[in-house]
Amino acid sequence: MCDNCGCGNNDHFQVHPGPGAGHGHHPHAHGHDHEPHAHEPTGDWHAHTAADGSVSWHSHAGQDTPQILDANQREAERNRGYFRARGILALNLVSSPGSGKTTLLRATLERLQPRIGCAVVVGDLETQADAEALRPSGAPVVQITTGTVCHLDARMVAAAVDTLPKDGVRLLFIENVGNLVCPASFDLGEAHRIVLLATTEGENKPLKYPPIFHGARAVVITKTDLTKPAGFEIERARQAIAQVAPQAEIIELSARTGAGLDAWIAFLDRLLAAVGS
Repeated sequence: MCDNCGCGNNDHFQVHPGPGAGHGHHPHAHGHDHEPHAHEPTGDWHAHTAADGSVSWHSHAGQDTPQILDANQREAERNRGYFRARGILALNLVSSPGSGKTTLLRATLERLQPRIGCAVVVGDLETQADAEALRPSGAPVVQITTGTVCHLDARMVAAAVDTLPKDGVRLLFIENVGNLVCPASFDLGEAHRIVLLATTEGENKPLKYPPIFHGARAVVITKTDLTKPAGFEIERARQAIAQVAPQAEIIELSARTGAGLDAWIAFLDRLLAAVGS
């Protein structure tokens, strides 16, 4: 684990539900008498609910790296079972900071939310800026602030999902913390990992960070409106992706101009159809 980013000391995080979303799931504000619900983190975790509805989770059980990863995998499988039982397609969106995850999600929700029940879990070290940017879509959005931890893990997702509506959600987007290293080690219980690669990052990013791309269901090349100014060569990027993730579907788009969004939405529709089959 990373010594400087806090991965090895992942003993607290906060969940910030949207207005009116799930506050009743954590009734014991500032107390230790919290009763666990069907989809909250397991193990030695305690919840404290603030007046604004945010929930702080704390653990006092120290673990080493193998224990952390083993516990995460157990929680991830529990999440996966929860999603499957409810017919929810969960997608884990990962990328470098600034690749356009939030902008893509905003454009996606504008198109999908009117006809498909969507929800979003957003991860960042601090602030609720991304969640606030997505809430005007009408989809329920939950922000997780991780403090010093540079990735989401399965128990964070479990706690966030516990605040979402229990019915009506078919598509769950998990916007991971911007990082191409640590999120590769943490299964969240998602059905598919989607990796974003911005044209401003360079074509060889998949070759530099292969683990995050290895298991990708799709790689989305974002900010294609900046291809020429950035000197980004699409074909070279495609070759790099094919070298480390030959199974991944490649989608090129610009969320700002709308170019390529139809292909992205069609891709999501195909994934949803597979869940329903």
